[in-house]
Amino acid sequence: MRAKIRSIFTSPRASTLLYRLARAYSLTFRLRVENEQHWLDYLKGDGKVLLCLWHQQFFAAIRHFESYRFYRPSIMISQSQDGELIAGVAEKSGWFAVRGSSSRGGRQSLKILMEKLRETGLAAHIVDGPQGPIGKVKDGAIHLAQATGAALVPVNVSADRAWHFNSWDRFFVPKPFARVTLSFGNMIKLSFTENQDELEKQRQHLENIMLPSLINTPVLLKKKL
Repeated sequence: MRAKIRSIFTSPRASTLLYRLARAYSLTFRLRVENEQHWLDYLKGDGKVLLCLWHQQFFAAIRHFESYRFYRPSIMISQSQDGELIAGVAEKSGWFAVRGSSSRGGRQSLKILMEKLRETGLAAHIVDGPQGPIGKVKDGAIHLAQATGAALVPVNVSADRAWHFNSWDRFFVPKPFARVTLSFGNMIKLSFTENQDELEKQRQHLENIMLPSLINTPVLLKKKL
């Protein structure tokens, strides 16, 4: 019985339904996009871009990220049951879903994502992975940028009204007709290095830039104290 339920929720039909629901729901948002043109111009000029965002914010970004389908972008999504459903939604939005995470199939999936990023010039990466911990940027984004020469672009999504899940990342979904702001940070171009200490400094630098964008989390509250 459990296997049958799982097959239903991971079927193409379920992904299609979730995609249509998410898209229709997201159309109620009053969306504002900030500081996007600088990295789009860089991408159009044959530059490579890796969009970096927290796990808690990706739902609110789905609607606008669909507008990038022209670039055939890629994103890494976990091999979990939930990931199967989300991967289907991503692919219907025009994104190529690379299946893997830091805990399962990470090395091979990172290699595939590197190849796709070199090929198309655009990818996105959930910097804290599918399981956190919250506020911790994993080193995957740094390895991707080092291997491909891509510029990192931090992404921040916020809403004036939202529901927050009682999950490890305080995942949030904007309420209907909420004012949603999708803001892109300045490009971060890393100097190439194989020195582990320097790589850690680069990872920490990205984390320091992105940490303030976490919404209503114990990590952020602790920082304010």
